[in-house]
Amino acid sequence: MIEHTPREEVLSIIRHLEDDPSATQRALSNRLNISLGKTNYLLKELVKKGFVKAQSFSHNSGKLQKVNYLLTKEGFEERLRLTGYFLKAKEEDYNRMKKEWEQLTNSPTQYSSSEVEKF
Repeated sequence: MIEHTPREEVLSIIRHLEDDPSATQRALSNRLNISLGKTNYLLKELVKKGFVKAQSFSHNSGKLQKVNYLLTKEGFEERLRLTGYFLKAKEEDYNRMKKEWEQLTNSPTQYSSSEVEKF
């Protein structure tokens, strides 16, 4: 992984590349609402880690090279790992919030019941 704590942008890039390997960095940047520089950095790191393979398919030397970003077997495994990581994190958040809500609604507090219903 790129950092010690996984970032949702990495999972989002992997998902988008799986759906559209010919997506440009600019298109990814716009879809994910992150800067083009950050998109470039993350893609380079994914290539370096072996999760994505960059394949040039433009042979015209007078034009910019077009690149396909192909998800590797390791990239697919990373997608599964990250999906599991974020699902677990969301489940923990949900359980924590549910417990807080139950404590708010089941214990006598300084709030009236009409104030609690506003939440």
